[in-house]
Amino acid sequence: MSSIKLTPIEQPSGGVQHIESLLLPQLEQRYARRAERLERLAAGHVMADYLRFAAAIATAQQQLLDASPLPDAANARLALDADQAPLDHARLQRDPYWRELLAGLVERLRPAAPSQAQAVLDALQNESAGQLEALADALLAGRFDEVGNGRALFLWSALSLYWTQLAARLPLRASAALGEQRQFCPVCAASPSASVVLSGERGGLRYLHCSLCESRWHMVRVKCSNCEQAGKLDYWLLDDKSAPLKAESCGDCGSYLKLLHFDRTQDMDVFADDLASLALDAEVERQGFARSSFNPFLLPG
Repeated sequence: MSSIKLTPIEQPSGGVQHIESLLLPQLEQRYARRAERLERLAAGHVMADYLRFAAAIATAQQQLLDASPLPDAANARLALDADQAPLDHARLQRDPYWRELLAGLVERLRPAAPSQAQAVLDALQNESAGQLEALADALLAGRFDEVGNGRALFLWSALSLYWTQLAARLPLRASAALGEQRQFCPVCAASPSASVVLSGERGGLRYLHCSLCESRWHMVRVKCSNCEQAGKLDYWLLDDKSAPLKAESCGDCGSYLKLLHFDRTQDMDVFADDLASLALDAEVERQGFARSSFNPFLLPG
C-alpha cells in the first residue's frame, strides 16, 4: 500500500495539510526549460555532444506538447482508487496516443541525429504497433535487456511525455499516511530520478521527482529514500559544501540518490543536472554504493 493517499479533489481533505504531500507536474514550457538547461551545461562539458542531443529530444518533446497535446478522450475513464497509484504503469491501459508521440519524436529527431541514433530511429519507425507495445511493456517492467539502451531512450521519452500529461490532468489531492513503498511514485508507481529540496513557500522541503510522470512526492529529509533508515547517511560532493547538487548514500541498504537544492539555485533541471554530473556518480559508486534510481537519458540496456 502506498504511503501517499489520493482522493478526488472534489472530496474534503479532512483537514489542513501544512505540507503538500504530492505536487503534480506543471506543463508550461517544461521541456523548453530542460532543453535550455542542457544546452548551457553542454558548454565545455566532456559530454557536450550527448547533452546537446538530449536537448534536441527535450525540444522535440516541447514541440509535440504544443502541437499535439493529450486528447480529451485519452484515458478518460481512469479508476481513481485511493489505495493504488491511479496511473500505475503496470496496470494502465495505454492510449495509442503515446505511439503518435513516438512517431513525432522520430520525425523531428532523424534529420540532425548522429548516424547511430538514426539507425535506431529508422528501426523504431518500422516496428508494428504490437511490437512497440511489447517493447513498452518490457521497458516499463524494467526488462531493459529486451529493449536495448538505444531504443529505450526514445521509447521512454514518448512514454514520459504521455504520462506527464496524464498526471498533470489528475483531479486529485493527497495526504500523507503510513505505508510501504514510499520509494515509488504514488501517481504512476515508477522510481524517482532524484530528490529535490524546494524553495519559496515550500522552502527546505524534500520531494522525490518521478522518472516517468514527473510528479513529486514528499519525503522527510535525513532519511534514506530507498529503505527509510537514517542512521548511516553520508553526503558526497565534487565541489564545496554549498554546492547545489550532491549525492545521499545509505550504509544500511548500500544505495545512493542525487539531491538537488533548488533552495540554493533555481537554475537547475532534475534530468539535465543529473546527467551532467556523472562524475559524482562514478565517485560514489567507487565507494561501493549503487544508484537507487535512473535518469531517462541514462536508461540501461
